[in-house]
Amino acid sequence: MIEGVATDNSSSDKPVRRTRRVRMTGKERREQLLDIGRTLFAEKGFEGTSVEEIAAKAGVSKPVVYEHFGGKEGLYAVVVDREMRRLLDMVTGALTAGHPRELLEQAAFALLDYIETYTDGFRILVRDSPVAQSTGSFASLISDIATQVEDILGLEFKARGFDPKLAPLYAQALVGMVALTGQWWLDARKPKKAEVAAHLVNLAWHGLDGMEQRPRLIGHRKS
Repeated sequence: MIEGVATDNSSSDKPVRRTRRVRMTGKERREQLLDIGRTLFAEKGFEGTSVEEIAAKAGVSKPVVYEHFGGKEGLYAVVVDREMRRLLDMVTGALTAGHPRELLEQAAFALLDYIETYTDGFRILVRDSPVAQSTGSFASLISDIATQVEDILGLEFKARGFDPKLAPLYAQALVGMVALTGQWWLDARKPKKAEVAAHLVNLAWHGLDGMEQRPRLIGHRKS
């Protein structure tokens, strides 16, 4: 008998080759499961994705998924953590300019670049994570990015005579504005990325440029 060849009884003169399964290393299998899980979580969400479906897509049994991640929750947690780190690294790594307005441009472009390049990852991040972990939500990611920005804003506030203690508030507002616009652009994809970045910076920069040192309310409500 020839190795790797099976005989078809209906036509004994024509051997039928068996398909051999390529055996993956543990690391390769783990990465495969992460890729499959990432795609399914982006498409169906955490609740809509099952271990059975992940295993079937990978061509393995359910115990293999449990062996690598302990279950769907463990796989999801690793996927979320990777995407959060990727986005945070892209944003913080982009903040290289000296001028505050250009820093705003770089931050806006970094987020839009991530959405464009890692669309599945962003779809996963904007959903609330069902995994109980301190860094498991989009809100916590925005907070991490804002922390990077508030140091820059604090220096700018001090130079302009504003209270640097308010820098965290403004950092959250600016980063939140960009992030929410990014969620909208995720599906709209219009106008083009550079135009979206320009309009974001236009609103943020001219808003900052015209700030009052002691802002006041003009409506009837004062508290």
